[in-house]
Amino acid sequence: MKKDKYTVTAALPYANGPLHLGHIAGVYLPSDIFVRFLRMNHHDVAFICGSDEHGAAITLRAKKEGTTPQEIVDKYNGIIGKAFNDFNISFDIFHRTSSPIHHETAQEFFKVLESKDHFTKETSEQYYDEDYNQFLADRYITGTCPKCQSENAYGDQCEKCGSDLSPTELINPTSTLSGKTPVMKTTSHWYLPMQRHEEWLTKWIKEGNLDGVQQHDPKKWRNQVTGQCMSWIDNGLRPRAMTRDLDWGVKVPVEGGDGKVLYVWLDAPIGYISATKQWALDNNKDWKDYWTGDRKLVHFIGKDNIVFHAIIFPILLKTHEDLILPDNVPAYEFLNLEGDKFSTSRNWAVWLHEYIETYPEKIDELKYVLTSIAPETKDSEFTWKEYQVRINSELADILGNFVNRALVLTQKYYDGVVPELGTLTEFDKSVLAQMEEIPAKISKLVYDYKLREAQAEAMNLARLGNKYLADTEPWKLIKTDENRVETIMNIALQITANLSIVLQPFLPNTADKLSEFLDFKSTDWDVAGSSNLILAGHTTKKPSILFQKIEDEMVEKEVAKLEASKVVEANHEAQKETVECDDFMKMDIRTGIILEAEKVKKAKKLLQLIVDTGLDKRTIVSGIAEYYSPEEIIGKKVSVLMNLAPRKIRGVESQGMILMAENAKGELSFVVPEKEFEAGCEVR
Repeated sequence: MKKDKYTVTAALPYANGPLHLGHIAGVYLPSDIFVRFLRMNHHDVAFICGSDEHGAAITLRAKKEGTTPQEIVDKYNGIIGKAFNDFNISFDIFHRTSSPIHHETAQEFFKVLESKDHFTKETSEQYYDEDYNQFLADRYITGTCPKCQSENAYGDQCEKCGSDLSPTELINPTSTLSGKTPVMKTTSHWYLPMQRHEEWLTKWIKEGNLDGVQQHDPKKWRNQVTGQCMSWIDNGLRPRAMTRDLDWGVKVPVEGGDGKVLYVWLDAPIGYISATKQWALDNNKDWKDYWTGDRKLVHFIGKDNIVFHAIIFPILLKTHEDLILPDNVPAYEFLNLEGDKFSTSRNWAVWLHEYIETYPEKIDELKYVLTSIAPETKDSEFTWKEYQVRINSELADILGNFVNRALVLTQKYYDGVVPELGTLTEFDKSVLAQMEEIPAKISKLVYDYKLREAQAEAMNLARLGNKYLADTEPWKLIKTDENRVETIMNIALQITANLSIVLQPFLPNTADKLSEFLDFKSTDWDVAGSSNLILAGHTTKKPSILFQKIEDEMVEKEVAKLEASKVVEANHEAQKETVECDDFMKMDIRTGIILEAEKVKKAKKLLQLIVDTGLDKRTIVSGIAEYYSPEEIIGKKVSVLMNLAPRKIRGVESQGMILMAENAKGELSFVVPEKEFEAGCEVR
């Protein structure tokens, strides 16, 4: 039977931060499960990913951190790539869009479309930040959404209501660079006239039909994908700029492109193609075999990327003319965390690399839990309590318990040698029939992209085995009917061998352990369901415990860690009550220089300072000893509140106050003038 060929992509993670469990549950784990299953079924498959390293958000982060975009993407490409490797995600290549081959590929792609008149060049007024002397890309502009009134909408999209926006639609637009209202200034860009493509997109998305040829099965597309795409189309597609006024990204390769780069949602999807090119070069393959001809293209993404993968990128692929369109775009909803949304800015997250560092032996446990709660059709939630319950009651008590019983009893009764299969009872036949049916059920579910249900079916095989041993009780029968026990244990071992196969896509480390216990290994899905995988007389090995139970202490520790991040956030206190300008003007704040410093006796936090204020040299007691030693602050410039009423602190009269900044962790830092001002300058 001819096997379908697949090119499977996982959304390029943005290289401006690490991965959290929401990313993993909604893209990378399901795509890995799907690909592992395809490989076991002997499909020709390429599994493609890489870091997305361009766009306004990265340049914005670099500006804020006083570094370069390249340093930002190098740092996070390393963190993300290592996390994927440690979590055993089986990409054929994890590439990056800052690579030379990507820049060449994206520029060539742009030139092909431009030469075929698939772009229009338009001059328009766009927002410009006069303080920074630059045009503002969509993500550099925030304001109030005109549709849902959210005050934190971006210039291209409102993340609260999901509406597609343009910067000029925002109410009260603000530059994220300067925090000021930007001005309008004339610039020219290349646009993709998406409205030209509404007719064929509608037929292709709703019916799977393109130019009279059936391209895909529309029934397999998730409702939220079709629904979001048709909402865009029904509202009327509009031209979308494919270039930006930025200095970080793929340079526009045609005349008039100076100072401009490709829009990230033109640049990034082409990263799938450039990554395939690099992988093909490294493995003596032809990249075109994976992007042309009779092959299924599958994009695993989050729901916030649906329109880019199911409308914009298909337009680009079709107008290029010789590249395949997606067969499916299995988009996942959002995973929430302990009753709240994952938030990088608020540090409300479980970071993948931190989990792996803390629990390197619990990789499969996390995979199991995330797949069990995968947000395939609606948002779902990760809690540490459910993590504990699923591992203890399902992995340990069902799967682990069954495997341990089967193998330990085989060691005890037969020194690990597989016993003969004797006469089958009707109950035995029923159990074997159910065992044979489960792999086919899993296959159908995986091909339908229902991976959550597919893993549940794999666990049903463990449930079947666990119940079989509980019902037959071979530990009691061994005293009265040894022949019957041989049959029971043979069947139990056949179920264990089948588990080592059907669990491979979902729990690869666990499947490998089962294979090692059985001294049996198969990566061929076609043999799954067989009742004769390991023969009588074959010797198995002594097992170890598959899953350690999760103690309450671990759950309490992780929940406390999350709550601590809330406390840190809360330490940024709300704005104090409003004061009149006249009240502020009464304060006399001046620059000063610390001349002398010593610890206050019997006081852990206090230093006694002599400060030159420009008007005099005065004594000030300051609670900074936990963060500064007397020796390191001699000569430091500081800001001094001069007209604070003197008061005695530990017997020392303090004649003012040193102004300090305090971060969320309670750490202190001097508030100092930017320029080399002498002592005595007024702070206003």
